Amino acid sequence: MRTLAIGDIHGCSVALDALLQVVQPAPQDQLIFLGDYVDRGPDTKGVLDRLLGLRVSHPRTIFLRGNHEIMMNHARQNRGLRADWLSVGGDRALMSYSADGSPAGFDEVPHEHWEFLTTGLRDWYETPSHIFVHANLDADLPLEEQFEDMLFWTFLSGPIRHVSGKTVIVGHSSVPGGRPRDHGCTVCIDTGVYKSGWLTCLDVNTDRYWQANQIGETRTGRLHEHGTDTDTAYPPGPS
Repeated sequence: MRTLAIGDIHGCSVALDALLQVVQPAPQDQLIFLGDYVDRGPDTKGVLDRLLGLRVSHPRTIFLRGNHEIMMNHARQNRGLRADWLSVGGDRALMSYSADGSPAGFDEVPHEHWEFLTTGLRDWYETPSHIFVHANLDADLPLEEQFEDMLFWTFLSGPIRHVSGKTVIVGHSSVPGGRPRDHGCTVCIDTGVYKSGWLTCLDVNTDRYWQANQIGETRTGRLHEHGTDTDTAYPPGPS
């Protein structure tokens, strides 16, 4: 049984399909998706369809909530927030639900997709050795006391040395160069797939990772091949 973490997908269904093909997750493997399934890339609808399929075929799969799922839900509920969401990739999300390439309406998003986005996602996930979260953690607080701003919105400025002593696996802070960034106590696997980068799947127990991009190319590696960054800041940017 493997524990496989997958970074921010952002509507990139071609990369997701290629990644799943090369990783070949078995039903007994645990897949942990770190959020940001929607927006920016061309096929939010296709990504959510595939994730709903995995929820059936791989029942141990965990889906975390990202800031883009939050924005999409808020835009649906509050017209005043729609322009902000559309400006960060929501327009491309709605276009994926339209037959003619124009933005669809919220009522054209299937009910099962809204159900998944509203009730099918977790804020964080924990195993005996690892913590999985979309964006960040306050290193001094237990998981149940974390603030939403940290969980979903705050970019990494360096490694998280959490009080639990567990290794933290995150997305959200897109890593320049397209390779996962290993801080030892923290690993970031958002490798910028929608920005002509890569989508990453990490086996957290072996440090092996697989990557795929939007033209269907794949590659693999191990975290230790690139060394360990102990105190590297991340450049601010969209996620």
